[in-house]
Amino acid sequence: MTDVPLISLFDALLADLDGVVYAGPHAIPGAVESLQRLSAHGVGLGYVTNNASRSPAQVAAHLRELGAPAEDNQVVSSSQAAAELLASRLAPGSRILITGSPALAHEIELVGLVPVYSQDDNPVAVVQGFNPDIGWKDLAEATYVVNAGALWVATNTDMSIPQARGIAPGNGTLVAAVAAATKQQPLVAGKPEAPLFHSAAKRLGAERPLVVGDRLDTDILGGNNAGFATVAVLTGVDTRQTILAARAAERPGYIIGTLPDLYRPYPEVTHDDGTYMCGQASARVANGAVGIIGRQDSLDAWRAACAAWWAATPDAVAPKAPKLAWLDH
Repeated sequence: MTDVPLISLFDALLADLDGVVYAGPHAIPGAVESLQRLSAHGVGLGYVTNNASRSPAQVAAHLRELGAPAEDNQVVSSSQAAAELLASRLAPGSRILITGSPALAHEIELVGLVPVYSQDDNPVAVVQGFNPDIGWKDLAEATYVVNAGALWVATNTDMSIPQARGIAPGNGTLVAAVAAATKQQPLVAGKPEAPLFHSAAKRLGAERPLVVGDRLDTDILGGNNAGFATVAVLTGVDTRQTILAARAAERPGYIIGTLPDLYRPYPEVTHDDGTYMCGQASARVANGAVGIIGRQDSLDAWRAACAAWWAATPDAVAPKAPKLAWLDH
């Protein structure tokens, strides 16, 4: 174990929001205080969110209400990425059907495109982003336009979103409804595509950013796609079990319980003759199963298990959970 905090190895933190900083309107315990401490360590801060229901300014205002440091330009959203993608492919003044929030429509306006809300307005594209007020009629209108041959862009395809009361359906479920009706798939603008992360790092002038997220399929995959270091935090969607089972492209470089763990030294994982050790725990793969010496509630035990299993399955293209054998010390 090095004696320096994990965060000191990096010059910026690119943080997801839902499931990392807050769940619904409320901050996750320890998150705000952890973000406040970054400046004292000389670490920049950017927020990278797939949630397109609010504008970056609204997101920043919410963060400031929670006590987190946040200027409007520190927030990079999938709605901005979707607008930029559409602007790169269409002529200025093109009409875009909005299946999403007023914040998404505003981003479309900012790049010189025209938001509309009906097939009767002759849109040449559809942009679909999360909005809790979306109903059947909105999805039907999008389906009509996509079926007529329009370009279709989704801000993101997250299948779930953490809320104060638990995990709820995300934008991906709404996109899936249109996909089922049209037999087509949209272009995806936000995470896990790399440009969103590169844009955030560029704004901060960061050369060694650390991406922190609670989702393997968006945050971690996106950070990996961008070529950045990644850390999975266990305060949102993914769990110790799903992280262990992750396919190769979605495996994080680090695993922490909560954001305050960023300020603790990260335990080194070592290996000797097929046995992987982390702290007081160790793990070894045999006959397709992982034998673990350690406590089931110990994160070090899961870190060792991940290292052993991932070394045994370095090219996994699909998630696969091994059998686990927990052994006493």
